[in-house]
Amino acid sequence: MADSMDEDMPDETLPLRQDLTCPVCQGIFQDPVLLPCSHSFCRECWQKSCAVNKKCPVCRKEFKEDQAIANRALKDACESFLKQSNLRTNQKQQAAEDACNLHLKPLELYCEKDEEPVCVDCVALHNTHRLHPLKDGAPLCKKELSFKVQIFEKKVDTYKKQTLKLSNAAEYVKYQAGLAERQIKAEFERLHKVLVTEEVMRLEALACEEKEKLESIQSLIDKANRDTAALKELIDTLKKEMGNEDLALVRNFQNLKRKAQWTRDDPRIPHDSLLDMGKHVGALSYNVWRNLQNHVKHYPVLLDPNTASPWLSLSADLTSVKESSERLIAPDNPERFDPCVFVLGAQGYTSGKHRWDVLVGDNPKWIVGVCKESVARKKKFTVSTGRGVWAITLSKGVYTATTPDRTVLQLQQRPERIRIKLNIDKGEVSFWDGGAAKHLVTLTHKFDETMFPMFGPGLHSTPMILAPGKMAVHTS
Repeated sequence: MADSMDEDMPDETLPLRQDLTCPVCQGIFQDPVLLPCSHSFCRECWQKSCAVNKKCPVCRKEFKEDQAIANRALKDACESFLKQSNLRTNQKQQAAEDACNLHLKPLELYCEKDEEPVCVDCVALHNTHRLHPLKDGAPLCKKELSFKVQIFEKKVDTYKKQTLKLSNAAEYVKYQAGLAERQIKAEFERLHKVLVTEEVMRLEALACEEKEKLESIQSLIDKANRDTAALKELIDTLKKEMGNEDLALVRNFQNLKRKAQWTRDDPRIPHDSLLDMGKHVGALSYNVWRNLQNHVKHYPVLLDPNTASPWLSLSADLTSVKESSERLIAPDNPERFDPCVFVLGAQGYTSGKHRWDVLVGDNPKWIVGVCKESVARKKKFTVSTGRGVWAITLSKGVYTATTPDRTVLQLQQRPERIRIKLNIDKGEVSFWDGGAAKHLVTLTHKFDETMFPMFGPGLHSTPMILAPGKMAVHTS
């Protein structure tokens, strides 16, 4: 470091540098201290010397450790010298940067093709390029950069808008969480009441049978006690007669023998006198769970509120949908239909057979069926198999299948319950009148992506309702 500084330093400053150099480390003084012998050293160098002996490193005179004092004047001189030396070095570096690295001449021209400054001797190397004076080249750079600035400013506005949308989405997630929490608590409260009622009924049945069994056993105990008393009385009578004179006993023997008859049954524990433990605690959790079927419903399909158009209102349990009287506040997430008024099922299918019923009631306009996961969400489109939708519709009193030629369905009666059967492996989706169990139409396609149930209830106040499925318990 000292050698490089000496090379950059003018000759007239070398004596000053020597005066400001520590004789120990040969560097500019760092926090110098002055000894009684008038020699100065860096504080760190002095401390290292003290660790060896208490002698001046230059004149070898002894001193006491507390005799060293801070040399503030020398410290200030060293700091000023270093600042001046750094300034000269920076000026030389700046001059070198402003010159051509190849010809060491000032950079006075701008090459438009290579987009870099050049010197006059570089013209031969850029003879096919367009060159400008540096003062004319700078505006060209500024103009191009201004375009970049405009693009970035627009991007900043876009980022701000997206940030606002993300913030709104975060608030909506909190709203969804609160809604779901209330729904979960309400459902568990309902089920808890069902379980409490079931518990009370089972405890009452247990108490009732306990009472019946105890009363039956107690009646047998009472009868046995009466019989015991009668037997004791008969014994006493016989013993008394046996104490009579022989003649009297013999004369009365036949009469006593007739009295000494016992025809009553001996007391015993009858059959079925104990509690039926199997009925009360056998497979208790299973039996309770089986009875819970009367209080729960299974839906083959549920609605996905994250796909619902802002003009649709869904029930809390996600089993019905109808028109909203006003546009609902909902995030513009990629899954949501807008402006089309549709909503999808919560679960998609890639294989297997699936079936669900939709109660359309007397709605004058609706669409039900299935669609590809990639169906358009953010633009209006004609509902057809060509757009990834396999469905039937009702509009203006006409039932149609969404084939490219809009197949009209001839129905003898108005169906209020539409049944959809999806067989992905076979490539079929069929539609039925669920009430009359009549086939309406079957559409075929080789389904090559995830398929979702699709619902369009139309702008009508009557809700479109998903019908619950049948539940059965199978044991083996």
